Order: sequence, then structure tokens, then C-alpha cells
Amino acid sequence: MDSNYSAIPKNSFVELQIHNELPPPRSLNKSHAKLPHLDEESYVDSKNVNGLDLDDDFDDSLEYHVDNYPLIVGDGSNKHGLGISGAVFNLTTSIIGAGIMALPATMKVLGMVLGFVLIIVMGILSEISVELFVRFSVLCKASSYGEVVQCALGRPARILAEIFIILNNGGVLVVYLIIMGDVMSGSLHHTGVFDQWLGHGFWDHRKILILIVLVVFLAPLCALEKIDSLSLTSAASVALAVVFVVVACAIALIKLVEGQIEPPRMVPDFGSKKAILDLLVVIPIMTNAYVCHFNVQPIYNELEGHSPQKMNQVGRITTVLCVAVYAATAISGYLLFGNDTESDVLTNFDKDLGFRFSSALNYVVRIGYIFHLIFVFPVIHFSLRQTVDALVFEGSAPLSESRKRSLTLTVVLLGLSYFGSTMIPNIWTAFKFTGATSAVSLGFTFPCLVALRLGHHGDSLSVTERLFSWLMLVVAIAVSIVGVIGNIYSLNSKSE
Repeated sequence: MDSNYSAIPKNSFVELQIHNELPPPRSLNKSHAKLPHLDEESYVDSKNVNGLDLDDDFDDSLEYHVDNYPLIVGDGSNKHGLGISGAVFNLTTSIIGAGIMALPATMKVLGMVLGFVLIIVMGILSEISVELFVRFSVLCKASSYGEVVQCALGRPARILAEIFIILNNGGVLVVYLIIMGDVMSGSLHHTGVFDQWLGHGFWDHRKILILIVLVVFLAPLCALEKIDSLSLTSAASVALAVVFVVVACAIALIKLVEGQIEPPRMVPDFGSKKAILDLLVVIPIMTNAYVCHFNVQPIYNELEGHSPQKMNQVGRITTVLCVAVYAATAISGYLLFGNDTESDVLTNFDKDLGFRFSSALNYVVRIGYIFHLIFVFPVIHFSLRQTVDALVFEGSAPLSESRKRSLTLTVVLLGLSYFGSTMIPNIWTAFKFTGATSAVSLGFTFPCLVALRLGHHGDSLSVTERLFSWLMLVVAIAVSIVGVIGNIYSLNSKSE
């Protein structure tokens, strides 16, 4: 018998809407939906959710089991999207950047035992906050970090979150340029790669060298419009980070076997005011190392056959990989250089390490990591550009439809990053302030507030999840306050 209807493919998603003229379904699986009465002040309003027009996405008589709905309704095949491996590479690249270079210095402050434990704990907490954020992004049908925050907390909170993203990502890009300049042209106490190779020349001028790298290598990558275009460079950046970790661990093992390594400190030092001040600022620096939440939505939206379960899988693989890389880097770097460990451990690799082929390995470590940062830079820049566009050009056409606006923003942001890299003295200064403010807020404070706000009605959050969210929120606020006070006090101490 002929029919005007065609079969729906198994891998497609269908959005169901309940209209007023139709009777409600006779039965619904309890684990997936329920039909409570929500008053006018409920957090989901079919016409408007704190300023977001979500009329097509919500019915105010339903609470969805969010794990069963994709963020973007459409064909799940999405053959041109990111696979699991591509998404893992992009998310890993968002995490493993310049922060890895500061971890050996944090290990020097915290001691081996506490430092190792905190690397694991911070990784687990960060992954939990990412999963909560993805879960409620689905509920809001949001496509960016700011939209989720606005859905839960209102427009002022969205503006604040976007400002924090700009501060955090802008600070990270500045740090990348500082590291590139330190390694290539040297710093006050360390010799640059080009000086060791070629002697003195124009490359001694750090600002000129950074500008050349910015124009020749970074600008073309940053001009790309889609984050999935960066999946290959992200894979290369992860591979180079692994090379750095393997070489650093191998050198540390060789020196350990030969008895050239002094016994490391296992616990924090409380013996001086300076040591206590370092403890106050080092936790936010470690927090900064795991912040990737601003890139979760773009990666999710371009994930092939995206679903919360699939994104959670990406997040868990990424967390395991990052914890392993961070722990290996922090321990091997601290073992190698001990109390001489610099805030940017990469600068420590300018000297003879006391064994055969150490000079060659030093070059491999430093040059490899320069290319790693070059590949990481555009991924962080992507979310920075998107956030600035959403904040400054709100209501305009999507950035992907305006090539001129995209290129203009790229040029302006690269120029500001370059200017910042010439003004900030070292990466420790940048990390301790962004870590105590924007990083803690983006990674923990906002995700917890979103979960608690949107999980307030119904049973979206279990009792355990709610208690855990409150615990993370309290700890995040405490870390932020203590970190800011410690930073201000340390500055006052230096000025005196």
C-alpha cells in the first residue's frame, strides 16, 4: 500500500512537543519525565528563561531527564563532526597548555605527597563540574557557556561569566607568548635557544621574536572559523606534550639511578612567612591548570552524534590523560631541579644536566614545547573570540556568517595579547591572579551555581549531587578569597 510517509532513520533525533489541544500522554517512564505543576516563578518558563527565548525547546509542564536529549536537535549522524578522538584532543588541548609548566613549581611549594594528591583531586572535581555543566546545558538547549549561565542565573551573571572567560583566556594567551619569548630569546637568568645555536643577533630582542611568531605561525591558525578545523593541530599538540613528559621523566629516572638527585620535600614548608604566602596562592594556580569549561559547548556542538553520555566519555578520557601528564611533569620537573625549579620549568632546560646527550634532549624539550604552544594557542583564542563577539556584538548575526568581523576581532585580540606579553614579567604573576579569580569561577563556582539553581525543582539532582555541588561551591569561594588575599599581601610584602 502506498504511503506519503517515510521511515525515520534510527540514528536521528526527534523533538517532541506537547500542544495544549492534545491530551497528555497516558503513561510516562518515571525515570525520564514527570508532570508536576510548576508555578510562574519556576526556573523553566516556556516563553522566557531569564531572558532566553526558549519557546520551542521547553514545555512548562515537563521536566526532562536530560541524559536522553542532545544539546542540538538534529540528525545524530553528523558525519562531518568531531569523533571521540578529535573531541578528546581538542578538550585536552584546552587543558594542557602553559599551566603544565608551572606545576613543578607548585610541587616545590606543596611537597611531593600533597602536590600529587591535589593534582588528582583537582582533576576529578573539574571533570564532575564539566559533567554537571553539560547536563544543564542540555536542559537549557544552550550553545555557549554564557547562555547556560544566563538560563540559570540571569543576564548580569552571564555578562560576569563572559568577562571572566575573556580575562582567563586572554591571560592564558599572554602566558603562551611569554613562554615562547623566554625559551627562544632567553630571560634575565636563562639563555635562549637561538643564543645557544647562533650567538647574539636580532633574536635577542624578545619582542621582535614574539611578533614574528605571532604573524607567521599564530595568525593563520587563529583566522580559522571552526574549532573542528583545529583537530589535527590539537592532536599534534597533545603528542608534543607527551614527548615533553616522556623526555622529562626519562632524564629524571637516569639522574635518580645515578644518585644525582637530592631527596625532595614531601610536605609543605610552614617555616617562614614567604612559604605560607606561597601556599595561599599555589592552590588557585593548580586550579587554573584544569579549566576548559569555556570550550565544552563548542566541542559538544561539533561532536559527531553528540549526546551527554558521549561528551561525558570524552571528558573522562581527557581527565585521565591530563592527570597522568600533569603528575608526571610535576614530579619529574621537581626531582630534576629541586629548589631551583623556576615558575616556568621550561627555562630550567638551558643548562647541562650532567649526562650524555643532555644538550640534545634539552633542545628537543624546549623546541617541541614551543610548537605545542603554537598549536594550543588557536584553540584558546577560538573561545576568546566567540565570547568577545557575544559580549560586544550581542544581537548581531552569528560570527561564522561575518568573515570581516571575525578577522577584525582576531587581529585586535592578537594585538592585545602581544601587548600584554610585553608588560607582564613572568607566568607566575599571570597565573596566580587569573587562577584565584576567573579560573576558579569558570571551573567551579558558576557550574555549581547553575546545577543548584536549575536542579532546585524536581529531582534533577540527587541528594548526593546536591551536597557535592554545595561542597564544591564553598571550597571554590574559599580558595578564591584566600588566593586574592594572598596575592595582594605578597605584592605589598615585595613593595615594602
